[in-house]
Amino acid sequence: MTDEEKKPLLIKRYASRRLYNTETSDYVTLEDIASFVRDGREIQIVDLKSGDDLTRQYLLQIVAEHESRGESMLPVNVLTDLVRSYTTQAQSAVPQFLAMSFDMFRESQTKWMENLGMPNTMQPMPGFDMEALQKQQQAFLKAMTKGWPGASSGIEMEAEEADEGDLDAIKKQLAELQSKLSKLGE
Repeated sequence: MTDEEKKPLLIKRYASRRLYNTETSDYVTLEDIASFVRDGREIQIVDLKSGDDLTRQYLLQIVAEHESRGESMLPVNVLTDLVRSYTTQAQSAVPQFLAMSFDMFRESQTKWMENLGMPNTMQPMPGFDMEALQKQQQAFLKAMTKGWPGASSGIEMEAEEADEGDLDAIKKQLAELQSKLSKLGE
C-alpha cells in the first residue's frame, strides 16, 4: 500500500455545499463518497471555510439515504436503542461495543471469504484482541443458528479439514444462512 492510499482522501466542502475531491480535482457526490468507503478508502471531509471535520455528518447522511431508499440494515429496535443510548449511562460504552461488533463481523467475513476461496472486500481494522472477539462471535453464531438444521456444523468446521464435497456443503449452508438472515431483517 502506498503512502497515498494510507492517508485519508481529503474532500473539501465549499460554501455552496459542493464536495471537492482534492486528489482528482473534481466534484463528488455522496454516492461517490460511499463508493470510496466501500472500496476500503479512508476519507476525511472538511469545511473549506471553518476547517471543521464533517466526516461523521456525511457518513451518517449516506447511511440515512440508504435506509430511506429501503436498503434497511438497521432494524427499528437497534435504531431505538441507539437513540436511547444518547441519553443514558450506556452512551460511553456504545461506541466501543459497536466498533468491536463490526471488527468481529469483518474478521468473520474475512474467514468466510478465505474458506470459500472468495476475495474479501472489507478492510480489517486493528486495535482489539481478535482472539477474544472470535470467541464471542462463535458463541453469538451458535446462539443465532440454534435450531437451524445443519447450520452449526458448517460454522464449526475448519476449511483445512474439509474436502471438496464438504466445501460445497458449507457454501450451500452459508447461502441458506444468508437467505434466512435476509428474511429476518425484512
